Amino acid sequence: MDKKTRWGIIISIAAALAGGMVYRFFPGSGTGEAKGATFQPQHGNERRMLNVNAVIIKEHMLVDDINPRGRLIPDEEVDLSFQTSGQIVQINFNEGGHVQKGQLLAKVNDAPLQAQLKKLDAQLKLAQDRVYRQSALLEKDAVSKEAYEQVKTDLEALKADMQLVKANIDLTELRAPFDGIIGLRQISEGAYASPATIVAKLTKISPLKVEFSIPERYAGRIKAGTMVSFTVEGNLATFYANVYATESKIDPVTNTLTVRALYPNKNGKLLPGTPANIWVRMFELPDAIPIPSQAIVPEMGKDKVFLYRNGKAEPVFITKGLRTASDVQVLEGLQAGDTLIVSGTLQLRTGLPVTLDNIN
Repeated sequence: MDKKTRWGIIISIAAALAGGMVYRFFPGSGTGEAKGATFQPQHGNERRMLNVNAVIIKEHMLVDDINPRGRLIPDEEVDLSFQTSGQIVQINFNEGGHVQKGQLLAKVNDAPLQAQLKKLDAQLKLAQDRVYRQSALLEKDAVSKEAYEQVKTDLEALKADMQLVKANIDLTELRAPFDGIIGLRQISEGAYASPATIVAKLTKISPLKVEFSIPERYAGRIKAGTMVSFTVEGNLATFYANVYATESKIDPVTNTLTVRALYPNKNGKLLPGTPANIWVRMFELPDAIPIPSQAIVPEMGKDKVFLYRNGKAEPVFITKGLRTASDVQVLEGLQAGDTLIVSGTLQLRTGLPVTLDNIN
C-alpha cells in the first residue's frame, strides 16, 4: 500500500467518526426526527400566571390612634427673687413644702424704710393741721386763696411720699404668687440679695400640663376637648387628660404641631418633667371600607386597585377618604364582598391570570 492510499484511508475513517458524533449530539439534524425528542409549543400571546395574596373586603370600624412621646410640665413655675436689694433677715418656708398664694416667704432688711415712713407719718399730722387752719382763715378772708392752695399741695405731696415708701417696703417682702410646692433654697439668712438672686423655685403641680407633638397631617383634627390617655414609667395606671390648646403654627423643622392637655393631678403623685407615653384617637369611623395602603396603584393622578374576578385581575378606580398608618378608607369604587388583590400590584395588568396563594 503506497503512501497516498494510506492517507486516503485515514481521512475516510476520521470523516466517519466525525459524522457519528454529529448524529449523536444533534439527532434531529438528519432527514428524520430522532425517537424521544419533545418540544414545548411557544405562542407569542401566551401569558404566565401570577401568584398573589388577596383579602375579602368587609365593612368595619376604622380608627386611627397615634402614640407620640410627651412630657409632663407644671401648670405654673417661677424662679423666686426679690425686686429690691438688701440683706435677707427672714426665710419663712420649708424646702419642698406646700405654700399658699400671698404667703410671706422671705424678707430683706427694711429698717431704713420703716424709719423714713415713721418720719413722714409725723409730718403728715402737722401738714393736716396746717391745712385745717388755713381753711378756717380762708373763710374769714384772713389768708389768700393761693396760701391755702400751697399748704394743701404740700399735704398731697407728703401723702405721695408716704405711698412711695410703703411700696418700697412691700418690695422687701417675697410672697408666693400662687399655690404650689417650693423647691430647694438657694440662699441663706444674712446673705445679700439682689433682683438677680434666685431664692428658690415655685412650681404649681395641680393641675399638670401634658405636652406632646403630632404630625402636621393631623393638625386639623385635634381640638380643645379631645381626650388623650397616657402612662408613665414605673406606674401601671393609665391617666386621662383633655386637650386645652395647640400651638399657633406648624414647627418648620419637625413638621409637627405642639399640643397641650390638662391633667388634674389632684393627689399630686405625678411630678412635672416626667416623660409620658401618649395615645390619641384621631378619628373613629363606623361601617367604613378600609383597604391596605399597599394595594393602591397611583396612575395618572388617579388611584387604582385590582380585584380578583373569574381567575383574572380586573382594575377598579377608587376615591380615597381618611388614612391611617396602614389602611385607607375607600369612599367610592369598592363594596363589601369584593376580593382585593394586595400583593404583586405593580406586576398586575388588566385580565392577567392570577392564582390566589392566600386569602383573608
